[in-house]
Amino acid sequence: MKTPRNLHGKELASVLVRKWSYSIVHQTGSHIILVTEQPAHHRISIPAHKPVRVGTLEDILKEVASHKGVTKDDILNSF
Repeated sequence: MKTPRNLHGKELASVLVRKWSYSIVHQTGSHIILVTEQPAHHRISIPAHKPVRVGTLEDILKEVASHKGVTKDDILNSF
């Protein structure tokens, strides 16, 4: 699946919270800090930009997919 070009950081954070068991810890400046304990502790920073740059989005998706043991497309399909 092609990476979306117009995804906002708040939308990405919302999907990770609703469907991938992350929770928002706090926001520092323009970055939203998320954390999960499933399957282990993982902390990630999401830029609250409109839209998130494609390279940054790719890196975030790869990191979450690697931690959750799924593919990047599995995460993209949850939007």
